Amino acid sequence: MAASATATSAPSAASAIGAQEKMDPRRLIAFFAMVFGMFMSILDIQIVSASLAEIQAGLGAGAEEVAWVQTSYLIAEVIMIPLSGTLARIVSTRYLFAFSAAGFTAASALAATATNIDQMIVYRAIQGFIGGGMIPSVFAAAFTIFPPSKRAIVSPIIGLVATLAPTIGPTVGGYLSHAFSWHWLFLVNIIPGIIVTIVTFNFIDFDKPEFNLIKKFDWWGLASMALFLGSLEYVLEEGNNKDWFNDDKIVIGTLAIAIGAGVFFWRAFKVEFPVVDLKAFANRNFAFGSLFSFTMGIGLYGLTYLYPLYLARIRGYDSLMIGETMFVSGLAMFLTAPVAGAMSARMDPRLMMAMGFFGFGLGTWQMHYITADWDFYELLVPQILRGVSLMICMVPINNIALGTLPPARIRNASGLFNLTRNLGGAVGLAIINTLITQRSDEHYARLSEHVQWGNPEAISQMNNIAANYNAHGMDGATIAIQKLAGMVRQQAAVMSFSDVFLLLTGLFFALIFMVMMIQKPQTVPAGAGGGH
Repeated sequence: MAASATATSAPSAASAIGAQEKMDPRRLIAFFAMVFGMFMSILDIQIVSASLAEIQAGLGAGAEEVAWVQTSYLIAEVIMIPLSGTLARIVSTRYLFAFSAAGFTAASALAATATNIDQMIVYRAIQGFIGGGMIPSVFAAAFTIFPPSKRAIVSPIIGLVATLAPTIGPTVGGYLSHAFSWHWLFLVNIIPGIIVTIVTFNFIDFDKPEFNLIKKFDWWGLASMALFLGSLEYVLEEGNNKDWFNDDKIVIGTLAIAIGAGVFFWRAFKVEFPVVDLKAFANRNFAFGSLFSFTMGIGLYGLTYLYPLYLARIRGYDSLMIGETMFVSGLAMFLTAPVAGAMSARMDPRLMMAMGFFGFGLGTWQMHYITADWDFYELLVPQILRGVSLMICMVPINNIALGTLPPARIRNASGLFNLTRNLGGAVGLAIINTLITQRSDEHYARLSEHVQWGNPEAISQMNNIAANYNAHGMDGATIAIQKLAGMVRQQAAVMSFSDVFLLLTGLFFALIFMVMMIQKPQTVPAGAGGGH
């Protein structure tokens, strides 16, 4: 009986698999519209950060005020990302995504009309919060609607968008603000945003809303999560500028983190329908995938920050020149995406991750030899290594984290997974900024010991500079001291960059050994085509 039952069930199983393999064209259109919406949302972070100086001048804002154009967006987005899974269950992916795309577009239009810094900060917060709902929805859709055999194509696409958007942001932002004006950083979202809204509202049909869940919604959980994550993002963003715990606002923010975290985690395990279901972390693959996503956030956002900072501070590049130099990484990612997809179908994901981390470490190792004279060609190979390695890492990390979860868990888990990458970026930037500040001061103090009256070389160089300016009727002695102090400060900054790159090298090489501790996934990862 068992044998005959198996024999009869085999053809029906085969036909079911065959039916699954055929993708509904409507769903494909919906998915690619969602991918484009996610691209806009992620791009908007870096496209604006590259042109903050232009926004500051246009709105007549102070340096500390204009930083909130970025901080308000990031705080709002980091709250929405984990919340999106719960909202998708209540209202469905269709309504959540279409509303997010429409709200993001409207907020972009408002930001372009801002006449003062206060308006801009409010509009950016709205933009970040509503736009944050688009990012996890794409990851959830990719691992819900596509059969495993198609994920070798789909996973590189979402991996490419998630990593390419922040990488090319400085290029796009620099071009728009130079060729037109800062207003176009936001206006550029309007027409694509309207198209994405219309297409997703009409074509998404992945799930049905469960409006009855609104009665069980944990409002205290939402408030505590907002306090926890919002304060965490604020402390990490502003801590270095405010000298950490020497500033009252950072101390208050840290207390808010502790209180918000305590209430949030208590509610997450106590209530029937928590605002974020943390049980996904019980899945070992998801837990490790999230850990690697966190570290990739450090690499992705940390290096996207370090390269422009070096080029602006040491080389004196403007935003357009920085964008043109940074374009190499984006091109390398784009060309590597199909290769990474093919590799994921044939290779152990642990080996792919190890290769990616090794390439990352090799690139940062080369960067630790940096000098004040490094330009496009010296940065070329490290940038190519970064772009290639990001794609080779990202695809297996996505697959390991989300590819083996049951469909019911994926919507919520994708929000947590994306949150880890953003938090990794925030933590990484906080550490990088602090290290650059501290190491610059230390190097400056040490170098200054050698640039003093007892050093013949320093005296000779100062006399040469002074003589040059004296010949033009200027106060050569004063200018020479200023010039020498500037040279020492610049060299100290370059040495601090070198220290940070060396630290990142150690981090990525250490991750190679961590990869070896993961068990090979029992089911074939999402990129591996077919299933065992």
